[in-house]
Amino acid sequence: MEETSAGGLVLDHRGDGAQVVLIGRLDRRGRLLWSLPKGHVESGETQEDTAVREVAEETGIQGRVIGRLGSIDFWFTAEGRRVHKTVHHFLLLATGGELSDADVEVSEVAWVPLEQAAERLAYPTERELLTRVPAVLAKSA
Repeated sequence: MEETSAGGLVLDHRGDGAQVVLIGRLDRRGRLLWSLPKGHVESGETQEDTAVREVAEETGIQGRVIGRLGSIDFWFTAEGRRVHKTVHHFLLLATGGELSDADVEVSEVAWVPLEQAAERLAYPTERELLTRVPAVLAKSA
């Protein structure tokens, strides 16, 4: 079975240095794991549309896509079926909204200084995406 999701890293330059939004979800053991917001691509949506929608739903922050960070794919088992999932990630600039953890899938939401985001993220593949931020920003300038 194939699944496709999209999400993003939201960057905000206002205030004291660059910050990014991360979401925290509880795993099966009750541990809080920090990650990038993401979700399923709905019928008729582009990957970019999904990234903008999912970021807003999971964090309360609106953003606009400025470039592609990359894709992560992995396998897992759900309900006895093997699933191949691909998640497409984009870099977004914050354009408005207020931080909110109202989404039922999210336990916590936080603005984190960009330079501290890698140590907070639970997944190595998402930490790797952070290394691409300078190049994507340079391309969009």
